[in-house]
Amino acid sequence: MQPLGRSILTNQLSVNMSLKDSINIERLPRHIAIIMDGNGRWAQDKGEDRLFGHLHGVESVRNIVEGCAELKIEYLTLYAFSTENWDRPADEVSGLMELLVDTIRNEVPTLNKNNIRLHVIGDMSMLPDSARKELQEALEETQLNTGMNLVMALSYSSRWEILKAVKQIALDVKSGHLDPETISQPIFQQYLSTCELPDPELMIRTSGEYRISNFLLFQLAYAELYFTNTLWPDFRKENLYEAIIDFQNRERRFGKTAAQIENLS
Repeated sequence: MQPLGRSILTNQLSVNMSLKDSINIERLPRHIAIIMDGNGRWAQDKGEDRLFGHLHGVESVRNIVEGCAELKIEYLTLYAFSTENWDRPADEVSGLMELLVDTIRNEVPTLNKNNIRLHVIGDMSMLPDSARKELQEALEETQLNTGMNLVMALSYSSRWEILKAVKQIALDVKSGHLDPETISQPIFQQYLSTCELPDPELMIRTSGEYRISNFLLFQLAYAELYFTNTLWPDFRKENLYEAIIDFQNRERRFGKTAAQIENLS
């Protein structure tokens, strides 16, 4: 008789392989963005404090980064901490910053081993010195990696990003470096934190909430949105595969009619 634990593991691997095998490798999203939500509720459901949930959320980050790298997804952006999150209880914010520093320090060797380059978008001036130092070192240590690009959105909000871009455009117009008549969508995009990244094609939000929460508002204009009730600490590769399969079953029209899309294909 096969041990119960081994049987469960075998069944889970079978489910994962079945889902993964259902993915059309020729139609993968180039860029996936994820709002990692539900750490606090996951912890509270277990009678623990919110930091316990954030700690276990790191395991999901590792698993999903690995899953995306295995599929050869080019860009993965994770919404880790918003500018609004600074308003949370001081002990939670302090604990999150300590967790951030420890996680970055511990994960850099794995990123290098897997040829993953780290990027960061957001208002870094708001982070503690220790976090900025670890981030800068991690950015430098992974900058030559040529595999997947892992983008961490830290102390980030889309309204902050857009306002910052508008202010810089105004300064460049005032100084004569930019002709306002030449400002276009591509020019505007050059002023965004994501200027070197393609727009996400798939945005995933966990925990059952149906909102974008000030995340990549300009960049998500034509992204496919996928919402799941799964809380982030429970989100694993099979959940990622389900989201990608759902994405591949959608018709992406970009304002055109279905007939026009069919004629182009």
